[in-house]
Amino acid sequence: MSDQAPSLEVIRHSAAHVMAAAVKKLFPDVKFDIGPATSDGFYYDFDMEHRLADDDLKKIEKEMWKIVNKKFPFEKRTLSRDEAKQLLEGGNQTYKLERLADVPDGEEITFYTCDEFADLCRGPHVDNTGAIGAFKLLSVAGAYYRGKEDNPMLQRIYGTAFQDKKELKKYLQGLEEAKKRDHRKLGKELELFSFSENVGPGLVLWHPKGSLVRHIIESFWKKEHFKHGYSLLHTPHIGKQGLWETSGHIEFYKDAMYSPMDIDGMDYFVKPMNCPFHIEIYKSRGRSYRELPLRWAEMGTVYRYEKSGVMHGLLRVRGFTQDDAHIICAESQVASEIKEALEFSLFMWKAFGFSDVKAYLATRPEKAVGDPKNWEVATSALKDAVEATGLELETDEGGGAFYGPKIDLKVRDAIGREWQTSTIQFDFNLPERFDMTYVGDDGAKHRPYMIHRALLGSLERFFGILVEHYAGAFPLWLAPEQLRVIPIAQTHNQYAAEIAETLQSKGFRVSVDSRDESLGARIRKARNDRLPYMLVLGDKEMESKTIAVRKRGEENSPTMSLDALLDELRESVSP
Repeated sequence: MSDQAPSLEVIRHSAAHVMAAAVKKLFPDVKFDIGPATSDGFYYDFDMEHRLADDDLKKIEKEMWKIVNKKFPFEKRTLSRDEAKQLLEGGNQTYKLERLADVPDGEEITFYTCDEFADLCRGPHVDNTGAIGAFKLLSVAGAYYRGKEDNPMLQRIYGTAFQDKKELKKYLQGLEEAKKRDHRKLGKELELFSFSENVGPGLVLWHPKGSLVRHIIESFWKKEHFKHGYSLLHTPHIGKQGLWETSGHIEFYKDAMYSPMDIDGMDYFVKPMNCPFHIEIYKSRGRSYRELPLRWAEMGTVYRYEKSGVMHGLLRVRGFTQDDAHIICAESQVASEIKEALEFSLFMWKAFGFSDVKAYLATRPEKAVGDPKNWEVATSALKDAVEATGLELETDEGGGAFYGPKIDLKVRDAIGREWQTSTIQFDFNLPERFDMTYVGDDGAKHRPYMIHRALLGSLERFFGILVEHYAGAFPLWLAPEQLRVIPIAQTHNQYAAEIAETLQSKGFRVSVDSRDESLGARIRKARNDRLPYMLVLGDKEMESKTIAVRKRGEENSPTMSLDALLDELRESVSP
C-alpha cells in the first residue's frame, strides 16, 4: 500500500471503473466504451437495452458501495494483443475491441481487474476500492460513440468523487447553487431570452428585458472603445466563396460553416468569422506606417454549426455576436498594443463585477506558419504584458494555434467557477494569405502584425455568464428595471405616477405596479423579479411627500425624500 494519498484524478478514474463493475452486476449484457476522469468527476459510456433513469442511479450507487466496502484490489494484467482480443470477444465487447485496435503496435496492453470485472485500461488506479473516499452519481445523458452523430447513441452516466465526504458535500452544495443560478432557468423566469424549435436550435430570441440589458452592455462597450482609440466597423453577414477560400476557412473550417447559397450563379457563405471582412477594408487602399496602429472593432454576428449535443443555453449557440476587434500594427508597436489590449480587458471585466482573473499563454507549436522571429516578438510581448499586470500566468508550451501565440483570460464568478473569456491572439497566417502590406518610413512594403482581440467573447455567452454570476440580480446600472413603485391603495396611484414620472425624466428605468393584488403579493413579485429598488407609497408617504425605500436583499424600508433617493441612485448607477 502506498503511503502517498492518491490524486483526485486517480480516485475518479477508479470510481468510474467501480461504477462499470456495478453496472455489469445489475445489467450483465451491457457493452462498455470508455470511462475517464474529468476535471470535476468522471463518466462511463454504456450500450444496453434498459433505459437508465434516476432510480437506476440509486441502485448502481448501492452496488458501488458494496464493492468499495469490500476493498477489492485493483490488479494489473499485461496481455498480448491476441489474448486481449480473445477476452473481449468472449464478452461480446465490440466497442472495447475497436478501442483495442487503436492501441499502437508495440504499446503495452493492460487490463485492470477488481472483483470479477476486468477493463481494458492504461490506469493508474488506487490500490484497492476502499481508497475511493466519497462519490455520487449525478445524471444520465446520451452520447454518440466517439462523438460522431452517425454512430450509435450510448448512455453516459456522470458522477463525481472526492477523497472525503466533506469535500463531496461542499461540491454538491456548489452544484445546487449552480442550479439556482442556471441562466436557462433564470432567462425564462425573468423573461430575458428564449429559444424556439420553430426558429431552430441554438438561435437566440432576445426578449425586451434581455434586449435592454444587451443594449446597456453594447452602449458601454462602444463608449469605452471610442475612449481607447478604436474605430467601429460594420460588415455583411455573407461573403462569396472566394473570400473564404483565400482565408482558408473552406479548407480548414468548412464543417462548421453553413451550406452555401447560390446568388447570381455564385456560392455565398454565411460568415463564421469577421476577420476577412476587416482585412478587405484594410486592403481597400494603400496603407502607410503613419496610419498604424489601426484598432478596428465590430459587434459582428456570426453563425457556426454546432452539433446538437454540445449546445447549452447561451453558452454554446449557432448564431452569436462577437465583440470582435483587430489591431493592425508595426513590429515596434506590438508591445504597447498588447499591453493596452490586456489592460482594456481587465478594465472591462472589473466593470462588470469580475476581479479574479488568470492568464494562460499558449506558445508556438511544432507546426506553425510565420517567421520564428515574429513568434518570439509576439510571445515576448504577450508574456511581458501579463507580468506587468501582476496576473497569475500559466504557460502552455507549444499549445498555440499554427498561426500565432495567444493569451486567454479566465475569470472566476461569484461561486468560484472558472470561465474562459477574453482572447488576445496573434495571426501570422491571414496577413500572408491576403498579402497585407503597408509602406514603411523606408519607402518599402512591409507585412503588418495582426492581432485578433475579443474582450467579452460572444455577447450571448457573456450574458449567460453574467446572469449566473449575479443569479439574475443585476447591479443597478445593468438592471432592465431599476425601480418599481408600489402604491398601497388606489388612492395612492396618482402620487405613484408622479414619482415614476420624475424618476423617468432623470433617466431611470421605473415601473408602477398598481394591480388589484395584495401589497404582499406585489412585493413578492418585485422580489422574485430581483428588482434593485421597491418604492412603497401609502398615506404617510403621500402626506409627507416622501418614499419608503426597500432595497434588494433588505427587509427594512427607511423613508426618504425623492431628492435623497436621486442622490443615492446617481452614486451607484455607474459601473
